[in-house]
Amino acid sequence: MATNPFTPTFGRIPLLMTGRDSVIREMEQAFENGSGDPNLSTIYTGARGTGKTALLLYLSRIASAHGWIAVNVAAIPGMLEDILEQTRQGAAQFLEVSDNPRLKGLTIGQLFGLEWDNPEQQQGNWRMRMGKMISALNDQGIGLLITVDEVNSKLDEMVHLAAMYQHFVGEERKVGLLLAGLPGNVNSLLRNESVSFLRRANQHKLSRISDGDIAEGIRATIEEGGRSISPEALSLAVEASDGFPYLMQLVGYQSWSQSPDGDAVSEDDVRWGIASARAQFSERVLDATYYDLSEGDLRFLRAMLADARESRLSDIASRMGEASNYVSTYKRRLIEQGIIGERGSSYVAFELPGFREYLEERFEELG
Repeated sequence: MATNPFTPTFGRIPLLMTGRDSVIREMEQAFENGSGDPNLSTIYTGARGTGKTALLLYLSRIASAHGWIAVNVAAIPGMLEDILEQTRQGAAQFLEVSDNPRLKGLTIGQLFGLEWDNPEQQQGNWRMRMGKMISALNDQGIGLLITVDEVNSKLDEMVHLAAMYQHFVGEERKVGLLLAGLPGNVNSLLRNESVSFLRRANQHKLSRISDGDIAEGIRATIEEGGRSISPEALSLAVEASDGFPYLMQLVGYQSWSQSPDGDAVSEDDVRWGIASARAQFSERVLDATYYDLSEGDLRFLRAMLADARESRLSDIASRMGEASNYVSTYKRRLIEQGIIGERGSSYVAFELPGFREYLEERFEELG
């Protein structure tokens, strides 16, 4: 039985990074160019399921292939020490490092060592300790890439990292910082005056992937696994994926799993796979999204359900019994979370796959 080639697990790099070719090309060039390339400071935003985590890990792999050390963390307490320790471990293949403050000697060879003549450990603050390792790496032409997933502006360490990164860039270090998070969380970070320089960083919104790219991703992944899929079955899988990378992985994984010993993934396999994938997408993505919503968010979304497709903002305001400026506040919040999107200046529609149907069921249960 062939191994399922799809990877619908958070934090796993898919076999094929579908639909992100331009982003990948930009970063490959940035790792070649080194210090000064604007793409080394980039922020990726998108709703849950748009592949932010997988993209960061994929770009880290590319950085490593270009001779950089890449460290990957999530924005949680302890992230600064995690970055420091990962950098130390990554540098160990090139450097004999310690936290002692004064350089004693340097040996050059296939590997080189740094010796420090003060026996005390953990000297200096985080910036000094990181700066020392970055300088030693840069002296040998080695860059450091830091990626941070799930940006959280309320975490002091997140703000501290961004501020220290600015110093490293100003010192012309060969260093990069890639951030990823929900649009609202990223915008909150950018409003912090301590890291205002990040507003000049490159920003990419990871939105839906085209049906053509989704189709190619599913077909090529299945063929890479040694099987085939008919045009009819592929069409069903593409429609169900709705342009979301994570949902594509779920649909592909579940469809493959229905008859893993067969030579081809059939239409029946895909139909059963879609049902399973939707249930898992609901549990893993839609539930988390729902529980993040405020009462005002839910009132706004409930008012949208009266419309079959797009909703006029004036109609939403009327149904909510609120003024237009009040409604605009929740419109912005929901767009920042990737739940809805604008359709012209006066209309909005659901962006997150399956969330309309999810809410209809929720509200029906609540009465």
